[in-house]
Order: sequence, then C-alpha cells, then structure tokens
Amino acid sequence: MSKSLKRVKAALETAGLEIEIIETENARTAQDAAEAVGCEIDQIAKSIIFEGAETGEILLFLTAGGNRVDQTRATGLAGQALARADATKVREVTGFAIGGVSPVGHLTPVRAYLDPRLSEFETVWAAAGTPRHLFRITPADLVQATQAQTGFFTE
Repeated sequence: MSKSLKRVKAALETAGLEIEIIETENARTAQDAAEAVGCEIDQIAKSIIFEGAETGEILLFLTAGGNRVDQTRATGLAGQALARADATKVREVTGFAIGGVSPVGHLTPVRAYLDPRLSEFETVWAAAGTPRHLFRITPADLVQATQAQTGFFTE
C-alpha cells in the first residue's frame, strides 16, 4: 500500500470511519471515476486546491463532479483573492498528485469548503490519494472528516 493510501486510510480511521478504499483502472477525472464506480458524475467529490494570492494559504474546495469552481464566489467565501495552486504546490501541501487529491490525509491541514450539491446524495465518492483509488462516504461523514464549511462557490 502506497504512503498516500496509508495516509488516507489513517485519516478516515482517525475520523472514526470504517471505509473501504477500492482500486479502479482509472479515476483521474470525475467522468472516469463515475464510470468506474457506476454513479452519477455529481456524486464524485472533486478536490480542487486554491492558494491565497497574498497569504499563500491552501484551500480545498470539494466540488460535485459536474460542477466547476467559480473563482469569484470562492474568493468571497475564503475572504481573500485566490489562484489555482500549481501541481508542485498541491503535492507539497497535500502530499497528493493532481488527479488523486483526497479530501483527507493531507500533509498540512487545509481549510475546506463543500459544494452543497454533494449533500443531495446519500453517498458520494472521493479520491483516496492516487488516480486509481476511491472511497464511498456519506456527505455528512465527509463534512465531519474534513471540517468543511458548506457554501455556494460553483458556476
């Protein structure tokens, strides 16, 4: 088991969750992930990482698979100007490569926000630290594990 998978599993266990991590052929994109597990694209919780333009703070936006983060709305929620974090910064702070960023198990704690669309489902799927691994979780458990604030930040 990779270090990334171990961190995700440990973070889920620390949150009091017994969740199975599954391996797929390819879950790099929301569409790939939805096809791999047979769910709606919006049941995929994408982990989108932004960086505070002035502070350098890393923020996590958990977005329904078919939605896109509206940077203006995200800026309003975060209370600071935001820019998309580059791949190097994402890996440095989260420990994950883009395409496999998990909502939990980051190397450095991050402030998180949840797209309300995800709460419309009984369960959602999220990356487990690699572009091939996913886990299913209830939206309430996802909020609890990430301490995410819910807010409208999508287009």
